[in-house]
Amino acid sequence: MDEIILGGGCFWCIEGGMKGLRGIMEVKSGYSGGDVPNPSYEQICGKKTGHAEVVKITFDPDVLRLQDIMDVFFTLHDPTQIDRQGNDIGPQYRSCIFYGNENQRKIAQDAIEKAAELYENEIVTKLEKIDIFWPAEDYHQDYFKRNPNQPYCMFSVAPKVAKARKKHSILYE
Repeated sequence: MDEIILGGGCFWCIEGGMKGLRGIMEVKSGYSGGDVPNPSYEQICGKKTGHAEVVKITFDPDVLRLQDIMDVFFTLHDPTQIDRQGNDIGPQYRSCIFYGNENQRKIAQDAIEKAAELYENEIVTKLEKIDIFWPAEDYHQDYFKRNPNQPYCMFSVAPKVAKARKKHSILYE
């Protein structure tokens, strides 16, 4: 198994879009990139922890290539927005990739360059070495699946997930 940590706005969107990909063993919402140990959601929303909302993806590289995960990731969010995704504003919503080794860094860098060809504005996705991942509170896990009729999920998460599933349908179970 392999792991990668991705941040692209609200973790509910990235988690919802990664669930169901062939080869994904686990998708866990959480926080990375900051300096506050074991932060709470309330602390993250206070914008002073340095952490981003992220998902830790555990996958089988013999079934699903990291390049494919990156393609889905760049479909699920707008990597040209600094510290925001739509109406979600703040450093916790930044576009970021936390890699575990040099091969992952190279694949992520290649994915950023590939995404740059698709967007008019500059890609602002940050590459960082994985330091530590703090799991989010239980109520954030599988949020989209458990709350599909919640207004944010209906109007923000669902369209992004539908777009990814349509564009990358061959990758989904």
